[in-house]
Amino acid sequence: MSNEREERLLARVEDAFGVVSVYEVEDYRFLEFGDAIEQSCVFTADPSWLEYDYTRAMLLGALCHPQPESALFLGLGAGTLTQACLKFLPLEDVEAIELRPDVPRLAMEYLGLDDDPRLYVRVGDALELLASAEKADLIFVDLYTDHGPGVGHLAWGFLENCQKQLNPGGWLVINQWAGDDGKPLGAALLRGLYHRHYWELPVKEGNVILFVPAELEQQLDIEQLRGRAEALAPQLGYSLEYLVKEVRPAT
Repeated sequence: MSNEREERLLARVEDAFGVVSVYEVEDYRFLEFGDAIEQSCVFTADPSWLEYDYTRAMLLGALCHPQPESALFLGLGAGTLTQACLKFLPLEDVEAIELRPDVPRLAMEYLGLDDDPRLYVRVGDALELLASAEKADLIFVDLYTDHGPGVGHLAWGFLENCQKQLNPGGWLVINQWAGDDGKPLGAALLRGLYHRHYWELPVKEGNVILFVPAELEQQLDIEQLRGRAEALAPQLGYSLEYLVKEVRPAT
């Protein structure tokens, strides 16, 4: 971030895990963990606007499902992806599990997260609370700390249980770090766990988004995905076609 733009601190709290801050720079607000580790970026005028490719890629993952009614977010952050899914998908029930108790409050107070009646936020560790969550058509895993991905991103049992928590026909969307080789972190573990039956979408922030179906019989029809993305583009205000082109089978 260049120093010419003025940065205003709006909020700063300390919890058992460290510091959480909210900054404003011009038309944007940022949720930061620790020492300037940016977690989320919100366009203040429209909190459902997805600024980053990785969040757009996760929304594209949601479009793997033709008609999702329920979603579970493991990791809330500023809630931009949650907002976008509530706004653009036919969801009726949405649950979010967020580790840090101040994060949902800051998201509502400063980052434009709507107090939507369809959204139920629980505070706690996703690894412990997953079993008590409702089954869902869509599950998003985005568990990042100020040190990188949370342990859940490489925990075999947890990732297996995420898939088991899906309804039939459901999709698991994981924001996974990528190694220098461009493959997702824990690629061998993921291949074994999901029987090589998932799709990958590398994004410019250096992450790889994984689309994992509930069952082995389930296929991803790229043309249908493209059609859903095209239909949504006028509402989104941007096209997802450049991301559709990058979707590949498991490496």
